[in-house]
Amino acid sequence: MLSGSLAYWTACATFVATLGLIVSEKVHKTKAALLGAGVVLGLGLLTQEEAFHSAELGIDHGVIFLLIGMMVIVDILGKSGAFEWCAVRMAKLVGGRPFPIMVLFVIATAFFSALLDNVTTVLLFAPVTLLIADELELDPVPFLIAEALASNIGGTATLIGDPPNLMIASRSKLGFLDFVVNLGPVVIVMMGALLVVLWAFFGRMRVDEDKRQHILGMNEGKLIRDPSLVKKSILVLLLVTAGFMFHSVTHIEPAAVALAGAALLLLISKEDPHEVFAAVEWPTIFFFVGLYIVIGGIVKVGFVEQLSAVVIAETSPSLASTATTSYVMLWFSGILSAFVDNIPYVATMAPLVAEMSETVVGSAAPSGVQTLQHPSILPVWWSLALGSCLGGNGTPIGASANVAVLGIAERAGHKISFTRFMAWGMPVLLMTLAIAHLYVWLRFF
Repeated sequence: MLSGSLAYWTACATFVATLGLIVSEKVHKTKAALLGAGVVLGLGLLTQEEAFHSAELGIDHGVIFLLIGMMVIVDILGKSGAFEWCAVRMAKLVGGRPFPIMVLFVIATAFFSALLDNVTTVLLFAPVTLLIADELELDPVPFLIAEALASNIGGTATLIGDPPNLMIASRSKLGFLDFVVNLGPVVIVMMGALLVVLWAFFGRMRVDEDKRQHILGMNEGKLIRDPSLVKKSILVLLLVTAGFMFHSVTHIEPAAVALAGAALLLLISKEDPHEVFAAVEWPTIFFFVGLYIVIGGIVKVGFVEQLSAVVIAETSPSLASTATTSYVMLWFSGILSAFVDNIPYVATMAPLVAEMSETVVGSAAPSGVQTLQHPSILPVWWSLALGSCLGGNGTPIGASANVAVLGIAERAGHKISFTRFMAWGMPVLLMTLAIAHLYVWLRFF
């Protein structure tokens, strides 16, 4: 077992090497992640207990089981023909024209990501996207990447849209409406900017007229293979959606809701569990497992905490001004969250911001909520939320939704390389961070 500085540098080197293998694509990303996890566990950088059971250092079982539950529901729903019906219906809605289809999907993805969560949303929209692209003989990759980016932007708007927001709300005692009022306006602006970028690159996208007329002439009703299964699947999906939306009331975690919905749909659909579970994206699931363990290694040795503490200390926050702290928090969170999962990052940073609020506010306000939500501290919380959520757009591993989209695309025969995603994701990340910077300045300072 390694200790001290040797453990520190070994954990950091393992993370960098794992990331390098993933970026190089010389080996499959799941193999790279599991190899890195094996090194972390084998050298004792994390114990088995920490890797498998620690909420701070180990595997995020909430994300893992949310993915499995929703993949089961999506697979059963797909067997009914509902995705084909939805694909043709949505294509007809905009006359079978490719760019309006992209706009429709991007806006819908962002909207539902704010109400549900971005992983669930992309799992529902990706199969429909693949079907439309196949019918029109279009490359689905630009559509899928655009939806992944939109899901991360849309999820930023609400308390329930992205897990970091839930963690920030828990620490800062901010409520649902606080997030909507303070983050909703800038998310709308970011979505407008994203659509402008998409129009610049894909606005002149064309499709063969015969293909367009073919899809407009299709009778989508005949695509439904099992009307009874559609009704059962939609009922369960609505119940699961309600469970997600009322999480703050029921306190039932999204993963538990998704698993309960999957179990219920398996029961009432009478589908063969062997066939259903064979369709689960297991390479994606195990990629998450490995990556969480590798990241847990650098969290345990203190790399993330030290880096975060330095960022706060170097900005010299004071009661008179936390502007510099807010701006640095925004950009630091955005860039780091593109490479390090934002859940352990926010778990590390949120207590530091809370501690900073006590130091900065001091006797200027009573301790507790008044200190945490002091006007001089609120911009820092919002900058942390914006940076950690938007950072997911930088790379394929920056957000769970990205990994899910890449897994679905690869299974359908449309592999999206790390560099291809990053070529789109990083510019969009920088653009949205710049918009967020301007917004924080105008709104709070």
